[in-house]
Amino acid sequence: MQYPIDASCQCGQVSYQINEPPMVVMACHCKECQKLSTAPYSITVVFKTDAVKFHGEMKEWSRSSESGAKNNAMFCPNCGNRIYHFNPDDNSMIRLKLQPVDLVDDSFFEPTMHVWVSEKKSWYQVPEGVMAIDKQLKPKD
Repeated sequence: MQYPIDASCQCGQVSYQINEPPMVVMACHCKECQKLSTAPYSITVVFKTDAVKFHGEMKEWSRSSESGAKNNAMFCPNCGNRIYHFNPDDNSMIRLKLQPVDLVDDSFFEPTMHVWVSEKKSWYQVPEGVMAIDKQLKPKD
């Protein structure tokens, strides 16, 4: 994969540049991600915070997760695309929601694990050999 990778939201008002590989790519099957993506799961790509640079105006929305952690989201106020999530109490990483759609090598965002499979749609089968976690990924101690 060639870096940097440039991408933007649907209207182009928010752009971003990825400068290094992700830490992990997850498919999240929780009910909140199903609502967000209007699909059976949402792709979440975890990066170190300084690996992605953003440009443009974003708005913030916040909710608590089941663990009680804060889950803040940044989105484009024009087109509404969700850009990334973060925990304001842990600024070491972001969870990119908006994937670059113009990549020639689309395997970059292929999930290496599935989380919240306890809430997945009954008709969806996690690919054989891919890690599946019943609920959320636990942070390392």
